[in-house]
Amino acid sequence: MLDIKLIRERAEFVKARLATRGAGDEARIDEVLQLDEQRRKCLAEVEALKSERNKASKEIGALMGQKKLAEAESRKAEVRQIGDRITELDKVVAEVELKRDALLMRLPNLPHESVALGKDAADNPEIRVWGSKPAHGFKAKSHVELCESLKLVDFARGAKLSGSGFLLYTNWGARLERALIQFLLDLHSTEHGYTEVAPPYIVGRHCMEGVGQFPKFEDQAYAVQEGLDANTMGKLYLLPTAEAPVANIHREEILSEKQLPIQYVAYSPCFRAEAGAAGVGTRGMIRVHQFDKVELIKIVKPEQGYEELESLVANAEKVLQLLGLHYRVINLCTGDMGFASAKTYDIEVWAPGQGAYLEVSSCSNCEDFQSRRMNLRFKSESGENKLPHILNGSGTALARLFVALIETHQQPDGSISIPEPLRPYLKADWITA
Repeated sequence: MLDIKLIRERAEFVKARLATRGAGDEARIDEVLQLDEQRRKCLAEVEALKSERNKASKEIGALMGQKKLAEAESRKAEVRQIGDRITELDKVVAEVELKRDALLMRLPNLPHESVALGKDAADNPEIRVWGSKPAHGFKAKSHVELCESLKLVDFARGAKLSGSGFLLYTNWGARLERALIQFLLDLHSTEHGYTEVAPPYIVGRHCMEGVGQFPKFEDQAYAVQEGLDANTMGKLYLLPTAEAPVANIHREEILSEKQLPIQYVAYSPCFRAEAGAAGVGTRGMIRVHQFDKVELIKIVKPEQGYEELESLVANAEKVLQLLGLHYRVINLCTGDMGFASAKTYDIEVWAPGQGAYLEVSSCSNCEDFQSRRMNLRFKSESGENKLPHILNGSGTALARLFVALIETHQQPDGSISIPEPLRPYLKADWITA
């Protein structure tokens, strides 16, 4: 959530930064300010009335002491009227505050000044490239062909079980998926210093609001109902990413400065309805409703936020380097950034069978946007309560990593060569028919 104090003091700056996103959100700032001003005027009147009521109460006591009962009763009637007005104003304040905060909850984060201006993905600058596109010397098969010939994924039966956009991994495919998850968790927890956590896969609305998934992306979520109790629908949701529970672990807490930075790594399945998303329902693993992901979360001091973002990206890149996969890093422009992000790097891995780059990691610094929404603070050494920066990154996401791996390491005979770091997990050097 944006800082209301910043909006009050630098409204034109906020409008200008929001305008760079190209979504028209800057038009809402004046309405936020109007509601905020109405709220502040009502609060000021309430304080003045309370002062008047306190003064009148003292006068009533004095009048009672002087046996001036009629005057005392008259003043009591005035005090009751003041009390009624205060009650009325308190109700107005609550209603206006609710409207103001509802607007604030729908405003995206301000892009960092270092983010390139642009309208869409075509304007995203490429930051660096690692490795080169593999030269197979033969026509590379798509992951669909490989999965079917090696019986790694049964697309038809996955759809039969749950509908389009759901996968049934089988035999070596299931083992490879599990091996990748274990490899990722071990890498980040033992070499990169993250603490592993295993979060619930169902979260409350407050967690979705905390990270900025709601209200913006409510149409993409899977809501849960408890049994036949329709009243429970919409209280809990299947998580769209482990970011939702893990970033909220310390919500409504005041951490000590010495506890920072905090680094968590977590595996979870991810569930995304992606209403109206192009490509969902088509054959393959590129866009699916359920996929596995290992998520990285950092909670850091504000002055370290962007240094930690570079470190986070490097941690995600290490995965692809170890697996021998060609990739590029791009910086999302203002028009292509996520709702909660102030700056985002995407890592896109090359998939030879697709002839295209696939996003497998998105690493963002959300600054204090999320910590304000979840009321997470830390106490500095000077005793001041501050909002930390919260960062998130995919470290990395499957099934696209799975796709890139099997398409990159396919052999002329149709088998898959397993990258050396993954062999101890899979307990195999090759996957063959």
